[in-house]
Amino acid sequence: MVEFVKKKFENRNGIISFEIKDTETKKVTSFYQETPFPNYKDEDNKQTILEKGNKNFLAAQFKKFIGYKKSILEVGCGTGQLSIYFSIGTNNNVVALDPTIQSLNLAKKFADSNSISNIKFLNADIFDDVLTDQYFDFIWCNGVLHHTKDPYGAFKILIKSLKSKGYVLIGLYNKYGRLRTVIRRYLYKLFGKKFLEKIDPTLKNLKLDENEKNAWIRDQYIHPIESLHTIDEVLKWFDENNIDFVSSIPSSDFDFDYKNIFEKKSRGSLYSRIINQFTMIFNSLGSDGGLFVLIGKKH
Repeated sequence: MVEFVKKKFENRNGIISFEIKDTETKKVTSFYQETPFPNYKDEDNKQTILEKGNKNFLAAQFKKFIGYKKSILEVGCGTGQLSIYFSIGTNNNVVALDPTIQSLNLAKKFADSNSISNIKFLNADIFDDVLTDQYFDFIWCNGVLHHTKDPYGAFKILIKSLKSKGYVLIGLYNKYGRLRTVIRRYLYKLFGKKFLEKIDPTLKNLKLDENEKNAWIRDQYIHPIESLHTIDEVLKWFDENNIDFVSSIPSSDFDFDYKNIFEKKSRGSLYSRIINQFTMIFNSLGSDGGLFVLIGKKH
């Protein structure tokens, strides 16, 4: 028996697996089968994964805040690079959940070849509610729920598996901040990949190989399921599920100090929240896809 799941499962080459039955979820798994995102490079090892994670200020702060001997869930882990980053050099127990078995196979292969043992891989659909209630100390769910058929429904299911006093990090596409990407999507349909490479900041500024470029384009511009959300919408999710607001990026108030994102901040006002989301259109948050993040703590 595995403690973090509450239903009978299959073991597929060391991956805890449940049958994916939902039609909408199958659309997403089929999408990522073609180009797993992000993929591993031949030269990747523990050190390169650590370096990538440490450059991500959100992931690096999260890992530092977690500490040790904690249970962590990453939802929608893809190929598991972030979960593996959270695992390396700690005694935390990490569970990496994704509905796409092909992505998890890549993650499992990397973990095994690099002797990373404090991580488990879970192939499941969020909506099948397979996780043990009140099990995890931390839940990381960044850039995932907007690719599901019912983001709030998925959130409610996930929160059941979070312990009292546990933390959750939710990242979603913003209704205002994603405007630049939405416009680029239409331009991509009209003018194609070569034109997109000239106007997409990630494609233009980062040194990506052809496979990485294709994976980025597919994830940002032709994903089969996508929804847009606001800070106030997620605050309502928190209020209805006994989650206290901790902080957000962009700030919900006019406090733009992100040095400690797990420090309690003000929820601000409707005015401050709208203004800060609108300004995402013109800053790096909007240029890189319009993702916003809220952190909460369960009662």
